[in-house]
Amino acid sequence: MRWTRRLRLCTAGALAASALFAAPATARATEPNDGRLTDLVNPFIGTENEGNTYPGAAVPFGMVQLSPDTGHNTGYDYSQNHIRGFSLVHLSGVGCGLGGDLPVLPTTGDVTQTDYAKYAAEFSHDDEAASPGYYRVGLKTGIEAELSATARTGVQRYTFPATDKANVLLNAAQSLHSTVSTRVEVLDSRTVRTAVTGRGFCQDTKPYTVYTITRFDRPFTAYGTWDGSTVTSGSKSGRDGAYVRFDTTKDRTVEATTALSYVDAHGAAVNLRAEGGRSFDAVRHQAQQAWEDRLDDVRAKGGDDGLRRTFYSSLYRSFLAPNIGSDADGRYTGWDQKIHRTDGFTYYQNWSLWDTYRTQSQLLSLLAPREARDMAISVIKISEESGWLPKWGYGTVETNIMTGDPVTPFLTNAYQQGLLTGYEERAYRALRENADGTPPADSPAVGREADKEYIAAGFAPYIKGRPHAKPGDSDYDHGASATLEYALSDAMLAQMARQLGHTADADRYAARAQSYRHLFDPSTGFFRARDASGAFTGPVDPAQSEGFHEGTSWQYQWLVPQDLPGMVSLIGGEQAANDRLDSFFAYDRLLADPAKTAREVWVNGPYDYYNADKYNPQNEPDLIAPYTYLSTGEPWKTTDVVHAALTLFTDAPTGMTGNDDLGTMSAWNVLSSIGIFPVQPGYDTWGLSTPVFDRVDLTLDRRYFPRGALTITARGTSTAERYIQSARTDGVAYDRTYLTTGSLRSLRSLDFTVGPRPSEWGTSAQAAPPALK
Repeated sequence: MRWTRRLRLCTAGALAASALFAAPATARATEPNDGRLTDLVNPFIGTENEGNTYPGAAVPFGMVQLSPDTGHNTGYDYSQNHIRGFSLVHLSGVGCGLGGDLPVLPTTGDVTQTDYAKYAAEFSHDDEAASPGYYRVGLKTGIEAELSATARTGVQRYTFPATDKANVLLNAAQSLHSTVSTRVEVLDSRTVRTAVTGRGFCQDTKPYTVYTITRFDRPFTAYGTWDGSTVTSGSKSGRDGAYVRFDTTKDRTVEATTALSYVDAHGAAVNLRAEGGRSFDAVRHQAQQAWEDRLDDVRAKGGDDGLRRTFYSSLYRSFLAPNIGSDADGRYTGWDQKIHRTDGFTYYQNWSLWDTYRTQSQLLSLLAPREARDMAISVIKISEESGWLPKWGYGTVETNIMTGDPVTPFLTNAYQQGLLTGYEERAYRALRENADGTPPADSPAVGREADKEYIAAGFAPYIKGRPHAKPGDSDYDHGASATLEYALSDAMLAQMARQLGHTADADRYAARAQSYRHLFDPSTGFFRARDASGAFTGPVDPAQSEGFHEGTSWQYQWLVPQDLPGMVSLIGGEQAANDRLDSFFAYDRLLADPAKTAREVWVNGPYDYYNADKYNPQNEPDLIAPYTYLSTGEPWKTTDVVHAALTLFTDAPTGMTGNDDLGTMSAWNVLSSIGIFPVQPGYDTWGLSTPVFDRVDLTLDRRYFPRGALTITARGTSTAERYIQSARTDGVAYDRTYLTTGSLRSLRSLDFTVGPRPSEWGTSAQAAPPALK
């Protein structure tokens, strides 16, 4: 085996050298930027070509995301040129309409239109700017709009032309999702209150209500409300919207603060009292400082300006969600639709778990462990209050979007990272109930929908066209991928159970974690779906496979992080696995032209998930795949693939790889750029690859990382010098391709020596991340 690896290393070295001489190296590292890190963030990245990010104002994990809506179903699309309003709620990178509550727009003249698609204001990107916590745009109506935010409020400043008919329209009835009921009230000469009940996200959901109160910095000169298209001047209450008017012939600016609550009108008022009452400039400064403090925990040195901008922009987006759900007085609406009060923690909501369990939750456990602990506690509270753990939760309701069992690795990750002290058994009880059963019929949750069949037969059946019992996605529509994700979750739960002393449970879940084997079809050498009778079903061609959610068998074959040695054995051993990986990544073409391969071979469109035999860096099932080489004796290829995928992140509106999915793709960029990646999501294993920066200094919370800091270096790293020759941890030689969270906590430094050709570093059998037993 050792001689075989040496032969592969020599061959790879020759290929790599020819590629390096054929293509120019990237720009050498510039000196570190001594200015503000927020100046490196471009909030417009991902706002075009279905990245579905938003450019508006928010603070880290804030309840409010005040941002413009242009008519795209998720909010803002850079290719459009009319703004319908600045609304309070947005999620970074979701694929379906969600939020957009209470779009507000400044206008002049008489109010004659109540449909925001008709009164939308034209704008140009030449007169638009955004930075963390701030957004401004010059509308072609002659009005300048500026936005900022606190945790629970959105703050607006409008600069009007000189007129006695300067209006602000508050449109309660139009959102990115459907509205069920709305109402508006003019409380006094400076205050408007609304309640918006809405529903929907990809498919129908139970309704939820957001409450707002908006306080202006000076009295209105006139006001009115509208129901449908009927506008009533002087009316103090209405169903669909309200307008307020100001005289700006002398003082041209109007400021307003809108507070949000998911509890009730009183909660909105509490949040306004707690966080309102400050000038726009003061709020903007505080928001910028909050982001500067957050970004300053990661100090990257080296890399060209474009690389640094894409990196810090990804770091910024990684901290946009989940979002605070509790009011300033600690009250929140639980998933039982009852009001609860926090006790020593902040309640969070918005759970894109099928996405975030693979990258973002681990990044937050590293860089924001106190918030990550509260997030995990919030998920436990959802189970205790509603009767079941969430799958894809928005606000106060379950949407059941996506499949599998993503909540298990989310919570077991929190446990393995030491975030559940005092909650271990409460979390375990909820996870065991979720793993061993399904929610009752009257629960909105679907949980592991195919769990009965999975436990009995070892696989979730693929039943095409099966009626859905509840809104959302169905595991039966994606039985093969659901099986793989159930098995992954069982493996992670087995580790938690064993560490907590639940030995019998641990043995049972560890056995179930091998269920991926039931999908392996020896006649094709790939995973295939099975029907209710147990027969393999769907096309034989693994690139045409059915039963896999947003992917094919080619892509899902690597989603066995709990037992890569077992999976490798199934497909014929290490050499066969590497041959298949090389085909999957188009490795020879990648060496010749990494960026072109990434854009022309891997990427086929933001929602083109099926009928492919190649890596799809735009979608979640493939996020771990490049790190498979760490377990097959060729770790240098992980660096080759990862660095090629990183070229897809650019400093442009199209610079995202598909939907950001609440920071999932952004977190992948951050972790892969600094050289540590969670290769066993739900456990504490961090795979290693070559960083793209000469040095990264991480400031860590001493409560969870006693050393308080970790420095990762790869001096001279570049396109030409990208292969790990050796590694050292606190000065001691280190030959494994992974670290554990425990070892990260004890380290001060992780140092890579890099060179122009692959080496034998990390190629021994003992170097690979271990299988979980």
